[in-house]
Amino acid sequence: MTSLVTRFHLLLFGVTLAIAGVTILHVPFDYAYPAHWKGSTADWLWPRNAALATPPALQVILLFAFFVLGRRLSRNHLAKTRHILEPALTLLLAVAAGCELGLLLSGIGSDFDMFRITTLGLAAVLLVLAAVLYDAERHSYGGMRMPWPIRSDRAWRVVHRISGIAAGVAALILGWLAWADPGPGILVLGMGATLTGLPFLAALVTLVVTRLTTTDGAAD
Repeated sequence: MTSLVTRFHLLLFGVTLAIAGVTILHVPFDYAYPAHWKGSTADWLWPRNAALATPPALQVILLFAFFVLGRRLSRNHLAKTRHILEPALTLLLAVAAGCELGLLLSGIGSDFDMFRITTLGLAAVLLVLAAVLYDAERHSYGGMRMPWPIRSDRAWRVVHRISGIAAGVAALILGWLAWADPGPGILVLGMGATLTGLPFLAALVTLVVTRLTTTDGAAD
């Protein structure tokens, strides 16, 4: 199997489309979602169709990106990274599905705030990830996988501890946002920034630390 996209991932996408269909049937066309609250007044509104289209569109982009990534990786590299990349895609798709469900519940007037629950769930996952990354031991199938190798044990520890601390900080911020409840818009932006920012930070730290340790080794 050379694809990172599994039937379960396609199921999550199908569930998201089903939720969108149910929402279209039960929420008026001209409905606008309150995305941010200023006091007791919503000062940021999402048109229904634009809001409903966003999570499935993001899922399509993610599915395509991970499908292409799986095709481009060698069989050996894919075997070493599948146990990391497949759960990562599952998490990303689940967050989008949770937001779509939040739009449905909000549109029908439910008090069940799925946006806050999704944010808290992501924060909990990131706390676990932070602990795992911080204490990760170096071996062929564990830890983060980057296009460039982490050659020394010292660089491995530095990269994983910085990434673990960043994941922990992000989890605390998301937890605070879910508690403060500034509005679904801010929660979605916070989750999006976290899910895109952490991989970028990890890649940047890996590249910098690897170059620094390589330079130090050459100097010695």
